[in-house]
Amino acid sequence: MAKEMGLFVRSPVACWEPWASVVAAERIVAICRRLAGNRDSERDAGTGNRRTLRGKRPTTSNQNPLVLRMLLSQDTKNILGLQLPTDPRWVNLAEISLEDILTDHAYCEQKAATSCISLIQRYSEKEKIVDELSPIVTEEWGHFRLVLAELQKRNLKLGKQRKDEYVNELLKFEIKGGNEDHRMLDKLLLCALIEARSCERFKRLSEGLNDEYLCSFYRRFMESEAGHYTLFIGLAETYIDKEKVRKRWKEWLKYEAGIMRQLAPRGDRMH
Repeated sequence: MAKEMGLFVRSPVACWEPWASVVAAERIVAICRRLAGNRDSERDAGTGNRRTLRGKRPTTSNQNPLVLRMLLSQDTKNILGLQLPTDPRWVNLAEISLEDILTDHAYCEQKAATSCISLIQRYSEKEKIVDELSPIVTEEWGHFRLVLAELQKRNLKLGKQRKDEYVNELLKFEIKGGNEDHRMLDKLLLCALIEARSCERFKRLSEGLNDEYLCSFYRRFMESEAGHYTLFIGLAETYIDKEKVRKRWKEWLKYEAGIMRQLAPRGDRMH
């Protein structure tokens, strides 16, 4: 079933093909939307009838039962090929520290925009990187403004930017010297990995928060990050041999899993 849907898998090798090209981005977004829709339906324990949450249409009986079982199973922890899921306690901690998590989210969007600008400046001779990342700069900055508006709407303050332990640990794995193609590959895969983890975090928030509006708010971010993840992978494949990209991506996934085991969940951090 994982092969058919190209969604939930247990190894980075198995996850590669369905997600590895930019062409897959629209499919990913559609699957994320389906995930969000099905999450909003659950069975009433008293009557056995399906009831609807947050005004969504209930799941119909003719939907593929294998898909339903997959959506409700523990395999959801392996979305996007990530080897470890987010600690379930993180959503509860984030909800308690809403001002802090929105502040950190805002700065994450800002850093995503500046990262794309840096890539454009560094690889200005690579037309596809310039063309593909230019609109992402605008989109990420728009996301920053959306989060800032959400803070203001709730009479919360944008706090100071904090140290991002997760990203700093990832940066230690990045190739700093040697071949320029290897350095470019690592920069693109680093961005892809951060987008993938962000997508997974947004999915957790969209499912676990008690605030209906914020659940919908983070669904939209989840869909966007899924498309960005595939974009960076696709750019890497444009300029680097696919087998080399695949091998290095597996190494990044393994390294990131080690970071996830090491870092304690914090409600004031998006990562």
